[in-house]
Amino acid sequence: MRLASFQIDGQTGYGQTGYGQTGYGFVSDEGVHPVTAEFAARFPSLKSVLAADQLAVMAKQCLPVAVPLAAVTLLPPIPDPGKIICAGMNYRKPYPVAGVAPPDPNNVVIFSRHTETLVGHGAALEMPLGAAAQSYDFEGEIAVVIGKSGRHITSEDALSYVAGYAVMNEGSVRGWMKHSVHAGKNFHASGAWGPWIVTADMVEDINDLHLQTLVNNVVMQSASAAEMIFSLPELIAYISHLLPLHAGDVIATGSPDGTGGSRTPPAFLKQGDLVQVSVSGIGQLENRVGSPLFEVGPYRSGI
Repeated sequence: MRLASFQIDGQTGYGQTGYGQTGYGFVSDEGVHPVTAEFAARFPSLKSVLAADQLAVMAKQCLPVAVPLAAVTLLPPIPDPGKIICAGMNYRKPYPVAGVAPPDPNNVVIFSRHTETLVGHGAALEMPLGAAAQSYDFEGEIAVVIGKSGRHITSEDALSYVAGYAVMNEGSVRGWMKHSVHAGKNFHASGAWGPWIVTADMVEDINDLHLQTLVNNVVMQSASAAEMIFSLPELIAYISHLLPLHAGDVIATGSPDGTGGSRTPPAFLKQGDLVQVSVSGIGQLENRVGSPLFEVGPYRSGI
């Protein structure tokens, strides 16, 4: 199944008919099929469905008539993830990234993102203000959604904890990463993920997935998941030894070479740019770079 969270006609779900506060369901070729009002009353979000292990039941509790995708605003598939953990330096990159060439890691490198830093498919990315706009970069990635809680998960069992896969543009501000990785990775609405989650049963082998990123219809990144330095099972095992994983948590598996900061000269994003990230068998995530959310006075160094 393809699972999505969405808004219809500016309302979350079918508010006018008593449909729950969070709209979600599955996606077919005809559009989105929201869950019934009764099911939404029991499980108000897709995350709650995963936590209760009710995906199989949900498939039978969706409306038969689809709402066309053109009438829907797709949200991040899990609008309220407990945590978003990202793997860094998980592909070999022969070029320096924004002037810094890190060595191949000997250990897994991770960092976290805040929920509000990622928007859904079709939503505008927010161009940072001031100097930060000069190094705003794209990073196409394969995202993984956890389907059940676990701690100290072994690599051998790790894939049994995966609910499904999605596409992510893990947008970064390279100049601020020199302040701290956390700062550079957590600008508001700088990235996106979606357009939906493809359930794990539809992906035979993650290593067969191929990722491609286009900016203004020019291919910038192209790589196979098999090129990851640390495999998905290794990432899940590593993260779960640090802290528990829960249903609805999101793991971004790293971005291959070709980002704007890895190029000479750099090819950072500009207002109006169209970023399209696709993963074979999952879908295409598309977002355009919008304007800064707030216009303020001149940028001051140190802010």
